[in-house]
Amino acid sequence: MSIDSADGPRSVVVPAIDAPSSVACVRSLGGRDIHTIVVSEDAKAAAFRSRYADETLVVPSPHDDLVAYKEALLTLARRPDVLTILPVREVDVYVLARYREEFEPHVETQWPTRAGLERVQDRVQLFDAAERAGVAVPDTRLLDEVDDWDREWIVKGRYTLLADAYVDDYPPEKSRDPPSTQYLNGDRPDVETIRRQNGHTPIVQEFLPTTDEYAFFALYDEGEPVSTFQHRQVRAYNYAGGPSSFRESVSIPELGASGRALLDELDWHGLAMVEFLRNDETGEFELMEINPRLWSSLPFSVRAGADFPYHYWQLARGRRDDVDDDYDVGVAGHLLRGELSYLHSLLFDEEELVERPDRREAFAEVVESLREHPRFDYLRLDDPKPFVRDALNTLV
Repeated sequence: MSIDSADGPRSVVVPAIDAPSSVACVRSLGGRDIHTIVVSEDAKAAAFRSRYADETLVVPSPHDDLVAYKEALLTLARRPDVLTILPVREVDVYVLARYREEFEPHVETQWPTRAGLERVQDRVQLFDAAERAGVAVPDTRLLDEVDDWDREWIVKGRYTLLADAYVDDYPPEKSRDPPSTQYLNGDRPDVETIRRQNGHTPIVQEFLPTTDEYAFFALYDEGEPVSTFQHRQVRAYNYAGGPSSFRESVSIPELGASGRALLDELDWHGLAMVEFLRNDETGEFELMEINPRLWSSLPFSVRAGADFPYHYWQLARGRRDDVDDDYDVGVAGHLLRGELSYLHSLLFDEEELVERPDRREAFAEVVESLREHPRFDYLRLDDPKPFVRDALNTLV
């Protein structure tokens, strides 16, 4: 379906989750008088409290019943005013891709096919594609293929979501996230225990002793880039890494070339965040993973001028030529609860493979960056309620 009429559908469905991306979508679209339908299994979702949320609806949890969640989205998709649906988490894009043929007659399907998504959510296929594209990758193997345990490795799920398309014996209505990344210090682990904890055979990657993390963000239309963005992660939730709590916009040709090469190889369609570590020794950007949907630091992308929710809407309306593929370089911004999590990790966490920064210097750096760059993911004076609700959700 192609919609380019001024009289076409204008409503967009936005899943509300506990990451700032949902609030950023609602503010971006609602601020332009684009009708937002905000859905969540949690009646206390922060995005429900935004002044830009035109409709709010409690739906079944995809973690409890994927099929019931799909049916709820499909009911909305059948409404004549609904143009498209924004995927904000792995389970969203999985449901939309898994049942793409059911959504296709009703809304603009600006997400990958089931096969296209599998090439990204299956990290074995993803790293094979990266090697074909000439993108640097760390040494990556399946857990049961490792024969030199004296090296430092990290364990990750092979799949970014455990569901019936990927794991045998999973019923269609069930899914779960794989366990968090596990650090191995050179001792042989209990392979069977790790496999059982993961629910499948995970991958292992060589540990890269760097915290220099970068990301390339893009919206693609049938294999062609529509808009792109780059940032450097300055701090994360944990001093050893994780989601970003403080980041700055950058424009690095080599980073852009690596991100584009991989997405071109995948013939990508939809949104993507391509994460890299910069190898201290070689200077190369080495692939970590792809998030095939909107990302938690989306409010910062929008503040820097890369307004992906609006670009997504423009593309759905058939207005690709109107997309402003530009952003400000050197802008920095924070997720406040992420900064608090970082400080907590400095005080109480002990990561075996990552040296903890000097606490006094690290605290001073956080305070100074808050003073110099007062831009925040949730906190906005013209729309304060999502920040308050998120703070309450975090504390309770």
